[in-house]
Amino acid sequence: MKKIIVMAGAALVLAACGKSEKEFDATGTFEATETTVSAEQSGTLLAFNVNEGDMIESGREVGLVDTTQIWLKIRQLAATKEVYQSQKPDMEKQIAATRQQLAKAQAEQRRYQELVADGAAPSKMLDDAVSQVQVLQRQLEAQKSSLATSTNSLSKQMATTDVQVGLLRDQLQKCHILAPVSGTVLEKYVERGEFVSAGKPLFKVADMEKMNMRAYVTSSQLQQIRIGQKVKVFADYGAGQRKEYDGTVSWISSRSEFTPKTILTDDERADLVYAVKIAVNNDGYIKIGMYGEVKL
Repeated sequence: MKKIIVMAGAALVLAACGKSEKEFDATGTFEATETTVSAEQSGTLLAFNVNEGDMIESGREVGLVDTTQIWLKIRQLAATKEVYQSQKPDMEKQIAATRQQLAKAQAEQRRYQELVADGAAPSKMLDDAVSQVQVLQRQLEAQKSSLATSTNSLSKQMATTDVQVGLLRDQLQKCHILAPVSGTVLEKYVERGEFVSAGKPLFKVADMEKMNMRAYVTSSQLQQIRIGQKVKVFADYGAGQRKEYDGTVSWISSRSEFTPKTILTDDERADLVYAVKIAVNNDGYIKIGMYGEVKL
């Protein structure tokens, strides 16, 4: 009888010890990287195919802002460029007459050179012919310079038009609302038909498949943690319901902070703790803000 009592007492002591040992080393909450998508152009939202809870892929077009005004400006600049192109002078045609006059003057100069050499004409006639050639040569160079300046000016104006068209095409592209990342739509802020301005938030998306748990540990626990370390993570559903996941330590804060009031650590007397992030692959049951526990 005494033996039975001793054994029962020992069992109670063991049970009490087992209950006094915590099943976790730190607690925290689950979070995901949230991305808020905003409008990049102002205008009426002609299309917006986004609903809360939708799964969207990166690069998928989910909406369209009115492009009418931008498209009309592009057409206007295209017409302006054609006007500049039509104003470009045809240099060869513009200087053809002067070239012909110069060729004739040079021929006269050669003829007078021969006559003066033979003594059949006075030297003044040769001097006049030489002067006429020089005048026409300067006139030809002046025409070329003037036409080149005009052509360059029009070419620069056309280049400026091309830059403006490029800017407008970039704005046109930004009217197409694309999902920047793959994930689940968490919140939707506007509806189709609304007028949106540049910078206005449209919806929020987060990758719910790869989540993080932000937990807090004391300085004495830091020596047990390293980046890349495998740990056990438990999602707490309340009423004693928990689900276990494999986690990997992905980040350790380099700065201490005061213990958040909602967080319990292994040493509750410590005022300073360090935040850590633990990467977890979500099977669809973990939600943002859910409490969890970590076993190192």
